[in-house]
Amino acid sequence: MPTYLWRASYTTEGVKGLVQDGGSKRRSIVQQMVEKAGGKLHAFYFALGETDVFGIAEFPDTATAVAVSATVNATGLTHLSSTLLVTPEEVDAAVKKTIAYRPPGA
Repeated sequence: MPTYLWRASYTTEGVKGLVQDGGSKRRSIVQQMVEKAGGKLHAFYFALGETDVFGIAEFPDTATAVAVSATVNATGLTHLSSTLLVTPEEVDAAVKKTIAYRPPGA
């Protein structure tokens, strides 16, 4: 299953909801969402700085990951960005592929 790194930032209203619910409840809600979508939550951490939450989740397919991201972002309380993570074995397979490419000016 594809695995994604999440970076999430709360709006002011989102932070108010976090303060009301607490961190453990928020993690539980996210875990339930991921599992109901057929995925698995591997990590969920709050952070200080530009990003409020880092997470790692896997989903059965890219369409499910996009649906989760769109649903979360549509609330307007959280900005979620997802990055596809690639395993070393997937990199091994990728670098063995031959790709026809001509660089600029060549």
